[in-house]
Amino acid sequence: MEKAWDFLSDPKNLKTITPDYMGFDILSGADRKMFPGQIIQYILTPILGIPFRWVTEITHVEKGHYFVDEQRFGPYTFWHHKHFIKEIPNGVQMTDIVDYKLPLGFLGRFAHWLFVKKKVKSIFDYREQKLESIFGKYK
Repeated sequence: MEKAWDFLSDPKNLKTITPDYMGFDILSGADRKMFPGQIIQYILTPILGIPFRWVTEITHVEKGHYFVDEQRFGPYTFWHHKHFIKEIPNGVQMTDIVDYKLPLGFLGRFAHWLFVKKKVKSIFDYREQKLESIFGKYK
């Protein structure tokens, strides 16, 4: 459990569990373990190589249990991501709860239907596979 928490609560590891096609790089704020109020700046190129700047704030941390990041600047109108981790028999369970909203009204909803929803799901699927390769598959 402690090994998983240490990995997941270290912002530098976000690059490790993000697909290469996202063009993800951390610009600043990842030099320490997560703490409430921490600001982390990223750049990513998820669509047609167009760079997006993304700034998140770690708003809540309960060591060994959960943390929350919220977008302060970036591609979404709203982004709130809760990361829960708990020990279970023979392993660790991680649960992500993400609430987000795209800008541009109808166009944003259409983009969500057309590709954003699939892209977000593929990112979390990749993370699941990557974490299994690092920590082993739950049996």
